[in-house]
Amino acid sequence: QVQLVESGGGLVQPGGSLRLSCAASGIIFSSNVMAWYRQASGQQRELVASITSGYSPYYTDSVKGRFTISRDNAKNTVYLQMNSLKPEDTGVYYCYANKIRGYWGQGTQVTVSS
Repeated sequence: QVQLVESGGGLVQPGGSLRLSCAASGIIFSSNVMAWYRQASGQQRELVASITSGYSPYYTDSVKGRFTISRDNAKNTVYLQMNSLKPEDTGVYYCYANKIRGYWGQGTQVTVSS
């Protein structure tokens, strides 16, 4: 049974930081592309960042220079370090794993507000 469990979300003021974690089980973690998506209220889910099995990262333009995705294959965990957070970063953040098929986590809420 595949499980992706996100943690680290919460309420933060603009300019603050959060670190999201996603612990995976039931997959060969090291061979999967791992990604973070987010979904704001009333909007479509969008790709925020991804990292390949070879550690190549991708970032959507709106988070470049502020977010960093990383993975620890020994811990089957992918991280998203989010700095200089803005109100428009608010949403539910989902972890996604993909090799032959994709799997989603349950999501963690991130709220950026003063």
